[in-house]
Amino acid sequence: MSRDTRVAKRYARALFEVTFAEGKVTETQAELRAIAEAFASDPALRKFVSSPGVSVENKKKVLNSAFEGRVSVPVIRTVDLLIERGRTQLFGELRESYEQISNEALGLADAMVYTAFPLTEEEKSAAAVRFGLLTGKKITIKNIVDKSVLGGAKVVIGNTLYDGSLAGKLARLEKSFERQA
Repeated sequence: MSRDTRVAKRYARALFEVTFAEGKVTETQAELRAIAEAFASDPALRKFVSSPGVSVENKKKVLNSAFEGRVSVPVIRTVDLLIERGRTQLFGELRESYEQISNEALGLADAMVYTAFPLTEEEKSAAAVRFGLLTGKKITIKNIVDKSVLGGAKVVIGNTLYDGSLAGKLARLEKSFERQA
């Protein structure tokens, strides 16, 4: 884990504690996504906040006016803190860390489901229920079409892989033949 990732996790943890106490966890997730997207999609904005020629106060003033009324006070204070400490490059990692922390606390998880063909809404719902029971979490399914799967599905939830794909079964069968030979 890089130093930036550890720092972003600390900021995310502090922000989560504040927003959890206020009951605004999901709203904060949306606000952080919007800010991270703004930074990711606008090179001029990134250049502005990273410019040593612009004072910290001017950076804060511009960003506060840009986000005023659209993001909560704890998020604005976090943005201000990142600007003051010269850590604006952490916005993306802060958002990711915040989502991980809040999803874990709220019992939510994303499942990346790799299939050879797109899943129907009914199949997505069935997979969400099945893996929700397996993990004890409320699962959100993100379907990714991957022709190399051949059939069946590979499901990734957090750091866990559930491989029920035809390609995975063939690979395991091949390994068992190699061990026997």
